[in-house]
Amino acid sequence: MMIVGLDHVAIAVSKLDEAVEIYERQLGLKLEKVRVVEQQKVKTALLRAGDTKIELLEPTDAESTVAKFMEKRGEGIHHIALAVSNIESHLKELKEKGIALIDEKPKIGAEGGKIAFIHPKSTKSVLIELVER
Repeated sequence: MMIVGLDHVAIAVSKLDEAVEIYERQLGLKLEKVRVVEQQKVKTALLRAGDTKIELLEPTDAESTVAKFMEKRGEGIHHIALAVSNIESHLKELKEKGIALIDEKPKIGAEGGKIAFIHPKSTKSVLIELVER
């Protein structure tokens, strides 16, 4: 099992344009792209923060997991994403250790890499995404 670094930190926001204004114009991060991810029912903005990224998430549907997260917790950090070298073997090893997985098999994420989520009940209430680019 090989974690190679922090890929990004995702922040749930109610108004993507306002959040981009803060992170890009006021904090000086570089906006890389904005896109809608239909599968996850979110609009995302990726901003470069040195060697990692900040991903802003605005729900596009009241039934999306991000919208439900915001109903309970409001705006704020939604998940952290760890970069891994071999996501399939990583998921297999985590399952063997009894870690609860949301995704037992990877799917394709917003940037085209393989992603999978670890259930927050196994990580002290923190949603963790694994990313293989």
